[in-house]
Amino acid sequence: MKKLLPLILLFLPFVLNAQTTITSPEKTTSVKISADNNGVSYSVSYDNLLIMKDCKAAISSKSIIQKYTLKQSKPVQKTEKITSPFYRFSEFEVKYTEQKFTLNKDLGLVFRVFDDGVAYRFVYTGKNTVEIENEVAEFSFTDDYESWLSFSTNDKDPFAMAFQNIYSKKKLSEQDKKLSFLPVVADCKKVKATVLESDLEHFPGMFLKADGKTLKAEFAKYPKKFDKYPWRGMTYVTERENFIAKINPNDNLPWRIISLTENDTEMPVSNLVYALNSPNRIGNTDWIIPGKSAWDWWNDWNIKGVDFQAGINTETYKYFIDFAASHSLEYVILDEGWYDSKKADIMNPIADINLKELISYANERGVGVVLWAVFNVIDENLNNGQLTIDNEHDVFSHYAKMGVKGFKIDFLDRNDQTAVEMAYRIAKKAAENHLVLDYHGFYPPTGINRAYPNIINFESVFGMEEMKWNEDKKDMPLYDVTFPFIRMMCGPVDYTPGAMRNGTKHWYSPIYGNPMSMGTRCHQLAAYVVHDSPFTMLADAPSAYLQEESFTDFLSKIPNNPDFTKILSGKIGEYIVSARRFGQDWYIGGLTNWDGRDLTVDFSFLDDNAAYKATLYKDGKNAYHNGEDYAVENFSVKKSDVKTIHLASGGGFVIKLKKSW
Repeated sequence: MKKLLPLILLFLPFVLNAQTTITSPEKTTSVKISADNNGVSYSVSYDNLLIMKDCKAAISSKSIIQKYTLKQSKPVQKTEKITSPFYRFSEFEVKYTEQKFTLNKDLGLVFRVFDDGVAYRFVYTGKNTVEIENEVAEFSFTDDYESWLSFSTNDKDPFAMAFQNIYSKKKLSEQDKKLSFLPVVADCKKVKATVLESDLEHFPGMFLKADGKTLKAEFAKYPKKFDKYPWRGMTYVTERENFIAKINPNDNLPWRIISLTENDTEMPVSNLVYALNSPNRIGNTDWIIPGKSAWDWWNDWNIKGVDFQAGINTETYKYFIDFAASHSLEYVILDEGWYDSKKADIMNPIADINLKELISYANERGVGVVLWAVFNVIDENLNNGQLTIDNEHDVFSHYAKMGVKGFKIDFLDRNDQTAVEMAYRIAKKAAENHLVLDYHGFYPPTGINRAYPNIINFESVFGMEEMKWNEDKKDMPLYDVTFPFIRMMCGPVDYTPGAMRNGTKHWYSPIYGNPMSMGTRCHQLAAYVVHDSPFTMLADAPSAYLQEESFTDFLSKIPNNPDFTKILSGKIGEYIVSARRFGQDWYIGGLTNWDGRDLTVDFSFLDDNAAYKATLYKDGKNAYHNGEDYAVENFSVKKSDVKTIHLASGGGFVIKLKKSW
């Protein structure tokens, strides 16, 4: 019997629980992983502090063996240099330790451990298409930490909504037992842990529900039947299958990410979601132009001082185009109404819109036209090899040939597998026609803009549109200094700032046809610097901007595509000060909640032996009472200087730094 012992021990790691530990390159983060027949378990430590314990990960499928082992390859340290057009950095570097595991003949697992986070993904290695009944993803914390969750706004069908809500800040055990969309944050005292996902292409997006000290994942089931709302022709799910995904051989499953940030200032510049997504699939990006757009919908086409009736008509849009051209704005958007939404008749503009004339008029003035549309309406009018649609009547080919530069696509309002695949399908077809995209009514981005850089912005933010109907007066300045630390971790935001009517805490009122913002004029201005937003709106009416030319001239010249971003100071829910470099020049933007405060800007990040001419737009002396009050100051700056600026309640500031020598 003793002679058989070595042979028995040889097979023990593959029939009993196996365990391994992976450590990040600088030894900051470590993950202890084990596997048994119930799935994979792991624990996460940061700087020797255990913050997550007995987290669960598994794939449930009748077609995949459920018995897990942990046969492992050697851990490998890797460094990636990533070029990132239309992102918060023009390029950046990531380092991680990667280890690959074979769980059974159909399933593998990859872990990557960064100094600032942990990511894992399952890998399907089978040879047949399979249905995934469920994915187990449980993020279990060692204490009942304070957390930030943003819940679905649809109690009847929580998987169907626009992914726009404020944050609930409570201990994990005290959070509502409702589904929250990502990102979700837990304050583990020494470090904040943020749960995200990346490379979501053939899978539904993840929701999380708090259960004691654990966040448990839930997913939308695969759609079985659809219907359409008569208004807009928007598709919605009426019946679902009993599985969440169909996976083909070689389909990537998404990365599950736990970002770890010791300081709040690290959160808005986390790169894990972008870095973990599949790389550029469209090649050359020189044709993609980031920038600003004159916009119609938020201001309700509410222009004045003209000799025509404003509305969805050719004369109004020529006025918007003239404004865009005179202020060097790259785009003008024709939002909902340019085609008959009820008929979903996207191939034929309404009678009051001469689209060919408008596009010619805009292009002659150096302004690109972007058209609004509904996701499934676009998808139904694409030529994806279907004989029923020829190239001439393919919506993207048709409008690209006419001279349209892009589409703002709206009302996906779900993230099941078919919705996610539609987003990829549309992005690919748009790139083939050199069209830029702005995704609205969309789930929080998962890195798709790395694969398809022609998607230059995403909504999935509780943005300025909410101010048109905010009857319960949700706290916007609080949200404005919260979401940059959370939502912006996964990608840019189309918040649509630029309000010229600015309400203080006591005087704000929601007015649909003549809306105002919460907070000061300079709070609005600072959004153009604080937000990652390669494509952003001037949300108010051109006639409102024309009344204040010097302010509008400053706003319109703030660039959109930085080379480098640095968060100078900030605390989630209180304030943020962001700096962005464009060539040799910088813009600095600061925001506060409803608490007025003094913020000190330290210029030590500037170049040695260089001087800068500074222009400061700040809250005026009376901005606490009249949110539209602002002041302008000019001064010189060098590396050794500091500047203290007072922000009014709900206030902000912007500094432009132009290098002089």
